[in-house]
Amino acid sequence: MDQARSTISKIFNGEPHSYTRFNLTQNMEGDNSQVEMKLSSDVDEDAGENGVGDHLNHSPTRKPYVAQKFERTPKNLCFMLATTLLIFIIGYLIGYLVHRKKDLAPSPVPTYLAFEEPVVHETGAAPLMDWDDVKKLLAGKLSGNQFESVFNEFTKDSHRAGSSVDDYLGDKIIRQFNGYGMSTWTDEHYVKVQDPPASGYNRIVFNGKEDHPDGFLSYSANGTVTGAVVYAHYGQGNDFRLLQSKNINLSGSVVLVRAGGISFAEKVANAAKVNASAVLIYPDPTDYSIGDRTALFGHVHLGSGDPYTPGFPSFNHTQFPPAQSSGLPTILAQTITTYMASNILRELGGQDSPSEWGSPNKLGDDNNVITVEVNNVLTEKRIINVFGVIKGFVDPDRYVVIGAQRDAWGPGFASSTVGTSVLIELARAISDMVAHDGFKPRRSIVFASWSAGEYGSVGATEWLEGYLSSLSMKAFTYINLDGVVSGDSRFKVAASPLLYSLIESTMKEVNSPNGVGNLFSRYANGNWESNVLEPLKLDNPAFPFLAFSGIPSVSFRFVPSRLDYQFLGTMRDTQENLKLATKNQFPQMAVSAARFAGHIALRLVHDHLLRMDLEKYNNIIRNQVSQINMKVNHIRKMKPQLFPKTLTARWLILASGSYGRASRSLASAIKNSDLEDIEMCRILNDRIMTVERNLLSPYVSPRDSPFRHILLGTGPHTLAAVSNHLDILGTNNPKADVDLFRNQFALVTWTIQGCANSLAGDIWSLDNDI
Repeated sequence: MDQARSTISKIFNGEPHSYTRFNLTQNMEGDNSQVEMKLSSDVDEDAGENGVGDHLNHSPTRKPYVAQKFERTPKNLCFMLATTLLIFIIGYLIGYLVHRKKDLAPSPVPTYLAFEEPVVHETGAAPLMDWDDVKKLLAGKLSGNQFESVFNEFTKDSHRAGSSVDDYLGDKIIRQFNGYGMSTWTDEHYVKVQDPPASGYNRIVFNGKEDHPDGFLSYSANGTVTGAVVYAHYGQGNDFRLLQSKNINLSGSVVLVRAGGISFAEKVANAAKVNASAVLIYPDPTDYSIGDRTALFGHVHLGSGDPYTPGFPSFNHTQFPPAQSSGLPTILAQTITTYMASNILRELGGQDSPSEWGSPNKLGDDNNVITVEVNNVLTEKRIINVFGVIKGFVDPDRYVVIGAQRDAWGPGFASSTVGTSVLIELARAISDMVAHDGFKPRRSIVFASWSAGEYGSVGATEWLEGYLSSLSMKAFTYINLDGVVSGDSRFKVAASPLLYSLIESTMKEVNSPNGVGNLFSRYANGNWESNVLEPLKLDNPAFPFLAFSGIPSVSFRFVPSRLDYQFLGTMRDTQENLKLATKNQFPQMAVSAARFAGHIALRLVHDHLLRMDLEKYNNIIRNQVSQINMKVNHIRKMKPQLFPKTLTARWLILASGSYGRASRSLASAIKNSDLEDIEMCRILNDRIMTVERNLLSPYVSPRDSPFRHILLGTGPHTLAAVSNHLDILGTNNPKADVDLFRNQFALVTWTIQGCANSLAGDIWSLDNDI
């Protein structure tokens, strides 16, 4: 180093020296501080001594190199500074270009929609297990033998909501969840339900013969009425219209209808619309083979949840003014057995039944008088919902909910025991995948055991009402497990259109119960949407999640070949009867049900983006808007005095177009987004989650119209109601109200536009054509 300092000093002091060479070497201990400097004469000398310097000579007569004096002039100093700066700039540019090339290296650009397979690299927040490995893990942890053991644990002869057996099963479930290492909690409600009279009975009197039915319908009006019997087939709206077309007097009548087709509550509501005084419901032998003395149980609340706390939860000690649901019936309703009904039907006179019904029964006349007395008891019950959660590793505050009711009128094997067993087995299998197999879900999975499901999804609905503001942006799917196995011949799914593509792909991945092919190949029969999909009805436990809370939901079931399972809602819903209905294959059916539900749940918590198809709703909205537009144009042409010239479907069409463009814009954003960006994925998923919630009309009260979904809900705020009102306006029906229609028309238009605005994302991205 002294030699180096001396040499540098001589350079800047102007001493005559030849050019220098620096040699930075590294000693064996890794010390880089050794610096060697040689003058040109030293180099030449070394070269001569080693015989390797002659290649520098272009001519054998080349003159010896003469060192030039280096003078410290301003010109030379400027030259040195310029050279140093140039070297620095060149080095900087080389480094920049190297890193720039690395940054610009081609990276995988996602070209899939939200429901296609993403191929990305994980960031490390939750290492992404290959989907094929996830499927194999789940399939390997579910077996028929294991299900048989769980069935035996949860089979009880009676476990009505709020009973000691119901509480016992709830405690058992929470202990199971704790044993799987899950976080658990409970949700307690005090609800009002109707039970049959503790002392006394309900009764019917016909032609001097008195019967005391064992079955009952919760939430019926109480009292005694006497009226003429009218046979009304299934009690559907078309059935009553046919009767009216035959000039049958329905006012004050006691309507006798078959079970099936629609829910008990809808039958009673339809009868009330024609001013009937009571409804008797029976299982007809052409639909049911359950014996002529088997009683039916159910409820007639045209809604869900506790009807005495509509729109708000039944928590203890809450002080709300007296209220009741608009869905509570004002007329009497009672179930009777096939035997009781046959005694009435054979005595009926009057006209023949309409040919459309294909029924040999007479319609009845004024001489066929019957008395109906209902003495049900309104009581308050404490019910407990039980929960367990497997928390996600990236977005733990976003979750899919899997639920099943655990109560039943009697044994309830198909209605509740199978669903509860599937819930338990899924919780065990997925917990084990997380604990021992390295599976790390991005989002959370909540497992819920509901009470009071038989009274109209009371436990589940009260939970939704209690936590609606939290759930609307956090729960992104509900999977219903009630009644998943009641046969082995058909497979039916009712769901939000957002989930259709996911359902289709899941059917192709899950093996059929008999192990031959998959669910799609066995049950789709060429057109899966026609042969598998069915409407999500009011009495489906998943309905309030979708139509009340705006949570995309799915409900599915394996069913018999012709009719639904006949023992639901009876005391004969036992393990033995389900064995007969499934040809002793119900454990294998339960495995397939668990795999189907598990695949949907795991796919939703595994992928970076939620697998929801926005285009399905776009098609539905466009079709309904097109029909409304044709009806508006027809009425304006036929009755121009009804509508001003300014009232057209143009604004509704524009709102529909806005939704379509917003959904396509989101699909494009998904294609062009970096799926390694956790925050970006979260933003996109939140935009997807707004769709269902924003199809709930904000212009009606949850108390008066709880099912606010404008496409799948019920009430005057729906697109279906707008279309039906147009049909009424086209006739001379006194119910036609132009001002009411214009109000409906405006509000449904802006609901669709609001959904489009929310889907578009940022305020500056909104479509303002409307």
